Amino acid sequence: MNGISGSHRGSAGSPAADVLVVGYGPVGQVLAILLAQYGWRVVVVERHPEPYSLPRAVAFDAEAARTLDAVGVTGRIGDITEPSQDYVVSDAAGRQLLRIGLGGTDGSGRPDSTSVYQPGLEAALAARGEELPTLRVLRGLRAVELTESGSGAELVAEDERGGERRTFTASWVVGCDGAGSFVRRSLGIGWADSGFALDWLACDVVPHRPEDFPPSNLQIADPARPRVAVSCGPGRRRWEFMRMPGEDRAEFGTEENAWRLLSMFSAGPDNATLTRHATYTFRARNAEHWRRGRVLLAGDAAHQMPPFAGQGMCSGFRDAANLAWKLDLVLGGGAGEDLLDSYEQERRAHVQHAIDLSVRLGRLICLTDPAAAADRDRAMTARPAGPARPSEPARPAGPARSASPLGEHLAKGFLADGGPPAGELMGQVRLTGPDGPGQADSVLGPGFVLLCRENLADALSPAALETLRPVSGRVVTVLRAEAGSAPGPDTVLDTDGRCLPWLESIPAGAVLIRPDRYLFGAAPDADGLTELIADFRRRLRPAI
Repeated sequence: MNGISGSHRGSAGSPAADVLVVGYGPVGQVLAILLAQYGWRVVVVERHPEPYSLPRAVAFDAEAARTLDAVGVTGRIGDITEPSQDYVVSDAAGRQLLRIGLGGTDGSGRPDSTSVYQPGLEAALAARGEELPTLRVLRGLRAVELTESGSGAELVAEDERGGERRTFTASWVVGCDGAGSFVRRSLGIGWADSGFALDWLACDVVPHRPEDFPPSNLQIADPARPRVAVSCGPGRRRWEFMRMPGEDRAEFGTEENAWRLLSMFSAGPDNATLTRHATYTFRARNAEHWRRGRVLLAGDAAHQMPPFAGQGMCSGFRDAANLAWKLDLVLGGGAGEDLLDSYEQERRAHVQHAIDLSVRLGRLICLTDPAAAADRDRAMTARPAGPARPSEPARPAGPARSASPLGEHLAKGFLADGGPPAGELMGQVRLTGPDGPGQADSVLGPGFVLLCRENLADALSPAALETLRPVSGRVVTVLRAEAGSAPGPDTVLDTDGRCLPWLESIPAGAVLIRPDRYLFGAAPDADGLTELIADFRRRLRPAI
């Protein structure tokens, strides 16, 4: 999503912000960058004077990678990423209980999952943010007061070093300030808790010889000590260990105990450097509400989950991708404020699937009763071997549908009537536009895209085209890539032969793709296209 000019964008010199983001971890960074790329004045208030220097998240999936493409950092993180290995759960004896295949790609050559060194990712995002003239990041300021009105919100923040207070006003405020979110607490929003919480010790290690510790994605369901071994970027490894019933929490978290546990993986001071060891408590909960008036929540401020599915940071990136374009439309007058109600409708339900998946995997791995674990092992080893997904998509994956690890589509929100394919994520097919071939996201560009099969775009009325104009919508026709064919300003070629078969499989003559690449809806023919655009117009009311 490149910067988009427009007269509705505010002046960077104004003391007020269009959007105030509280928290500048990865989710706050992505949201702030997306909004600033639209041209909005974004102010970020971050409590920590310096970026956190140690990793927490260790991977992102193919959908999150598309969001990183959109903020322009993919080319900057190659040296801190590597493809994730298949997700494997084994028993104490090393027998495979479950394998989730992650060795494929999203259709464009991108891995299903990528291991990453989080501090390097945050540094790349920070560098990208510094390039945007309408984005201001203020560190060392702790939010202490928040008041909301019908036309905006006011935040008071205190300097962590000197104690001085500063007041910020904005049209909208988004809390991306983590699990202990001040923003969420100030709104009095509680949790819907899934009741699954355990203590684990995370040990981040740099092996002296990385080849001695090949990348892995291993969960060991040992009732005597459940444990995990994963990559967190090239040359870096993380091992985690569950605190067993009766173990003293303080003693469990000592460096001495960390090395004792690491010896289970043959890691010690003679062959590795321990860069971090920390005891943490994972939880599984979803905020009861994600919006109150002019204030919204995203990332860990809105949801937390066990780490076993690797969906914490990925879910936050989905939040940011969903919310940014909706705030852009509302701020620019392209839609009414009720569009933002769909943010909670869509994301809260969608993230609950990630929480539930994480809990299922966690309960599988964290059994400490030897008899129950033995029953589990017998049942799972009796099943046919082979890669599997943790959950199956609601509909069969088509040639251009994304292979999301969640296997879920959006079911309710800013979507056309009638169910799927509305709410499905479009796969990252390859297309050829006037500037050459590339991934669909880059060729189609930011904003709404009405992607049509040949000749159907001719059925669009002037009124339909006017509906798309305020939302910067494009009408694009996809053609077969044949010898001598060339794309025009409003056409693209189906470079890898996957896009047109996908449209046929729906079946659809046209699909309306949202800026976050989920489908608003589909139309089989010219009459259906008229109905689809009319439905789109109604849902943007009262602005259109």
